[in-house]
Amino acid sequence: MPKAERLPPAEPLPAGALLPRDALVQGSRDPDALTALIRLAEQALRTWEPVWSGFLPAALLEEASGRLAELSELELAADGGYPQAERRCLRMQRVDLANDGQAPMELPLRGLQVSGNFLFDPATPADFRLGLQAAGASEADLGDLWVRGDRGAQLVITEELAVRWHGQQAQVRTVPVELEAIPLHDLQPPARAVPRQLHTVEASLRLDAVASAGFGVSRNRMADWIRQGLVRVNWQVTCSPSRDLVVGDRVQLDNRGELTVLEVEATKRSRWRLTLSRH
Repeated sequence: MPKAERLPPAEPLPAGALLPRDALVQGSRDPDALTALIRLAEQALRTWEPVWSGFLPAALLEEASGRLAELSELELAADGGYPQAERRCLRMQRVDLANDGQAPMELPLRGLQVSGNFLFDPATPADFRLGLQAAGASEADLGDLWVRGDRGAQLVITEELAVRWHGQQAQVRTVPVELEAIPLHDLQPPARAVPRQLHTVEASLRLDAVASAGFGVSRNRMADWIRQGLVRVNWQVTCSPSRDLVVGDRVQLDNRGELTVLEVEATKRSRWRLTLSRH
């Protein structure tokens, strides 16, 4: 991975922590993971060299970006291989490097084609991730992943892992698969909806009812997805279709984007008129 040219600091930096870790971590949903990112940020500040994290889940990326963005000496950027990616790697570097006119360090990413016959043993994205982890990947090595019917899946990975895996075999559930590194522009990620507001009237505020209306799928299918753990509310996986939503709740569905409850109003017929935002 390329490194930015080292610049001499104006003043000696302390050997210990550079950042107020306790304050940055206070109230975090995942303090251990956030602390690990803070250590990377300190490394970037101490060495004057940009540092990339592994692929981060969207919830952690959102929280870390919000908290670390308050540090005036640190510049952040994220890359997931394509514009709508949820799982992204976070780049941290001194603001001084950007101000010095140096080109930002790019993260080398590639696509991976996972091919096999899943007609008689359908696999979920979680199944593919487990199979690839059994083949030697860590969760941080794997970006967004989507299933392509009964033919297999595609995902974003680091170039280093793509080179190592190209032409290799692995197994997902009971199905042997072929691994092929492909350029990012050959990936075919699922289409995401253009951000827009939706209005709907529902008999209840249940998660399955509201999410089915917001994402445009049947209520039964949405309930199945919820029970399978594919739906998150405020980034937390929930397996209860009957959970009630309130204003401000955010519903995430893998590869389909996010739904936010903007307004809830009771009607005269004991139903609920909702304004939702989908992006």
